[in-house]
Amino acid sequence: MTTDAAAAGDESARAAASDRDLARVVRAEHARIVRALTASTGSLDVAEEAAAQAVEEALRTWRVRGVPPNPGAWLLQTARHDAIDRLRREKTLRAKLPLLAEEPGHDVDDEPDERLPLLFGCCHPALAPEAQLALTLRAVLGVTTAQIARATIEPEATVGQRISRAKRKMAAAAIPLRIPEPAERAERLDIVLAVVSVMYDAAHFAPGADAAADRDLADDALWLAGVVAQELPREAEAAGLHALLLFHRARERARAVDGELVLLGEQDRSRWDADLIARARAELERAAALRSPGRWQLHAAIAACHCDATSAADTDWLQMLVLYDMLLGYDPSPIVRLNRAVVLAEVAGAVPALAEVEALRGALDRYRLWHAVRARMLRAAGRDDDALAADLRALELTANDAERRLIERRLAR
Repeated sequence: MTTDAAAAGDESARAAASDRDLARVVRAEHARIVRALTASTGSLDVAEEAAAQAVEEALRTWRVRGVPPNPGAWLLQTARHDAIDRLRREKTLRAKLPLLAEEPGHDVDDEPDERLPLLFGCCHPALAPEAQLALTLRAVLGVTTAQIARATIEPEATVGQRISRAKRKMAAAAIPLRIPEPAERAERLDIVLAVVSVMYDAAHFAPGADAAADRDLADDALWLAGVVAQELPREAEAAGLHALLLFHRARERARAVDGELVLLGEQDRSRWDADLIARARAELERAAALRSPGRWQLHAAIAACHCDATSAADTDWLQMLVLYDMLLGYDPSPIVRLNRAVVLAEVAGAVPALAEVEALRGALDRYRLWHAVRARMLRAAGRDDDALAADLRALELTANDAERRLIERRLAR
């Protein structure tokens, strides 16, 4: 290797290390910075744009000068300077300058709760679900608009407009950035947990991709679930979602092998992460000890049943069916009913389960997995021609390459 090539390699390695450090700091500090600047400026829009600009500046500067000793404070100060510049350009907000120009009286690390008020604000019920997700990714986690567009499979311009409209709506409706009072917290918390769950799901099955998850997005969702569970230790459902995502993440190495999708029943369970499963079980036990049952704990308990079995044949399907019956009391959605039908087939056979699946046609006819599940049950019931048609419809509705290859392999048998 020549001297120039070696120098270029060293520079590239330093840049990569700097970028990894920045990603870690942004995850931990972005929401706190946005929350602090929103309190100073009265504008989430100014705060979020200033924080995003500070991240861009860090990306350029840290690669050259290295990561500063206190990276969180560096990002906060840079974002504060950017916000001041923005406010100077906004004559109607000049009165906010004296507040913003003041140096913070404490380090950003002294505010461990700043992420939660911002998260609850971004997930306010006045905002549409897709806006809640996009705004959470952008404001809480510092994910760029381009990255959100890739994760949600939408044009970047559409995502940008959605975020801008959401911020305008928050300003117009004076949506507060605060943790709700206990009387209203359960409903609001469920929205937050649903957004985090959707965030985790969005890391999988991207159009044109293989079976590997978007690890950054999945890890962000898992981390955020952990933050909520840690900062609201008396909320059992927060611990329930954290346990659920830990169980899911533990199976990731067996779910995607060499870019191919491996269904749960066929996974090599030795590839499951035992440490993550142990953490998930402990979190689920902590949730249960709070004696406040809910849908996320039941979802996690169902995931635990899979992880308790040494093989698919050893799965306690009857216990799982009982858990699904309990879950229907909290979440009678068509997706939950479809998943229950899959378990019912293991307990009572394909024919009664198929009847449950057929009853969901009106709600799930455009859902690829409904057709895939129906195909499996039709085939088990001896209706091969109908199963073929259902698999072909599932293939038509599937955009992920790994899913398509899985269905094509089934069709080729």
